[in-house]
Amino acid sequence: MVTVEVRDGRDTYQPVIRATGGAKRSERIGSVISRIDLRGNALPEGGALRDLLPRAEFDVEAALEKVRPICEDVHHRGTAALIEYAERFDGVTLERIRVPAEAVAEALDQLDPQVRAALEESIRRARIVHREQRRSEHTTQVVPGGTVTEKWVPVERVGLYAPGGRSVYPSSVVMNVVPAQEAGVESIALASPPQKEFGGLPHPTILAACALLGVDEVYAAGGAQAVAMFAYGTEECAPANMVTGPGNIWVAAAKRYFTGRIGIDTEAGPTEIAVLADETADPAHVAADLISQAEHDPMAAAVLVTDCAALADAVERELEPQVAATKHVEDRIKPALAGKQSAIVLVDGLEQGLKVVDAYGAEHLEIQTADAAAVAGRVRNAGAIFVGPYAPVSLGDYCAGSNHVLPTGGCACHSSGLSVQSFLRGIHIVDYTRDALAEVTHHVVALAEAEDLPAHGAALKARFGWKVPGQ
Repeated sequence: MVTVEVRDGRDTYQPVIRATGGAKRSERIGSVISRIDLRGNALPEGGALRDLLPRAEFDVEAALEKVRPICEDVHHRGTAALIEYAERFDGVTLERIRVPAEAVAEALDQLDPQVRAALEESIRRARIVHREQRRSEHTTQVVPGGTVTEKWVPVERVGLYAPGGRSVYPSSVVMNVVPAQEAGVESIALASPPQKEFGGLPHPTILAACALLGVDEVYAAGGAQAVAMFAYGTEECAPANMVTGPGNIWVAAAKRYFTGRIGIDTEAGPTEIAVLADETADPAHVAADLISQAEHDPMAAAVLVTDCAALADAVERELEPQVAATKHVEDRIKPALAGKQSAIVLVDGLEQGLKVVDAYGAEHLEIQTADAAAVAGRVRNAGAIFVGPYAPVSLGDYCAGSNHVLPTGGCACHSSGLSVQSFLRGIHIVDYTRDALAEVTHHVVALAEAEDLPAHGAALKARFGWKVPGQ
């Protein structure tokens, strides 16, 4: 049994007992962030360890039943349904869903010059990185006269989603559009929720980012209904082969609903940051980085894994004044840091810390330790890894050149972030001569008969007068 103590760093206890992976958990209430003490224990393996770690509750299956009728309504009524949902969910009255081209151009003309320069630099750096990801066609000679060629073909049309809830995310436009363009996708459309403040158009910074990237097919549609628009198509919008981009639980549920009909990137959940740190880390940096992700959403996860109790104490001390000095305190940051998805996790040493962060599989993982690059090289599970004190997650959100559309909820244990490869399909081209086929026919016939599929073997025998060559 592993005994886990969850505490908040203060002197008053309010014990709460939970059965979690065989662990006894006791909590003290009132601090900015709780603690989970794993020291002195042999850590369990696999899912048992994951169950000890903080994680937001994100029930996509429950949301699925609520988005199903919305998606089918869009299927049957098309644009009329989208207009009705814009009024119901966004409080705007639309005559059409597609954003006029002149509105996209006007948004760029009116964009703050500093924001424009920052977006242009973000685009430039993202193109440098993503251009290098494109795979080339490769032919392998298996035997004389027998080759297999793997070619990479982009999907024909993608629908990209840019959220428009608590914050505006032009950076997500960049992170979705650039890899699709570098993959060679011919048709790119983007949807973002209509905003009452802007006359039913998506946020102007979203539109300006589209203009900078040369995307002129933009729709004022949000949530599950936007995903349905791309999946089924409407009078205004042709159906897409794939939908990518972050969003809320309704977007994630709609992606699950349409999986199989369209390709998706991932069912994105609340954002996460994990920091693996030792005594060399600067507590002010660590606190600031935890807060930076907590400001996204009250369900955002902020996790510090450390073998240094003094650092944990110092980070707690830093959190309170830094939180008080920033924006979005009551509606996002405090609930995120105080939630069950966030914690300071104390471990016995670096080896145990690595085991914990691999079990957690964070969307964003910072390594703030001695010899951080070597430690980062040992991590197996993370959406993106940020090495040392001068590579914070915020850099990756905007201008590192990396992509910030990353797996959440532990999915980094088996999935990757968005990249050029997300928009490419590998196709094998098999080319064999008569002699090369003759040489292997007896093996094919033997395997076909072993699987009780004699017609498979007959398909080869027919090419050689029903005689197996060499027999």
